[in-house]
Amino acid sequence: MVQVDISQLSGECSVWRETLRQHREELTNDETKLREIAGKSLSKEQLQDVEHLHNQFHIQLINIHDLKQAIKVHDRKINFEKVAFNGHANEDSYARHESLHEEYQNMLQTLEDLRSEFKEFIKST
Repeated sequence: MVQVDISQLSGECSVWRETLRQHREELTNDETKLREIAGKSLSKEQLQDVEHLHNQFHIQLINIHDLKQAIKVHDRKINFEKVAFNGHANEDSYARHESLHEEYQNMLQTLEDLRSEFKEFIKST
């Protein structure tokens, strides 16, 4: 396995968490816009869409929080290992990093899909 510098892994964790923070802010803003739209006169189908989007925003905000926390715990662990094991992390930590990266990529795709769905909804109202 190629040896990766722990500071590089930690830097990636920081970038992931910052990106997730930005997405959390965007979702929160979208949720506010959705509430404004919900106050208008809407059809039954549009009201169902509002409920669906509201639920999705809520779920994804929870998912963002959970993933950010998992990344934070991972970052602390690899930095502990750096000190405890002379600058090296164990193989499990590298595997966990790859797993978190995959979760992060999937989350970004899910958020992109949700934003697209929301934009389409806005166009239709």
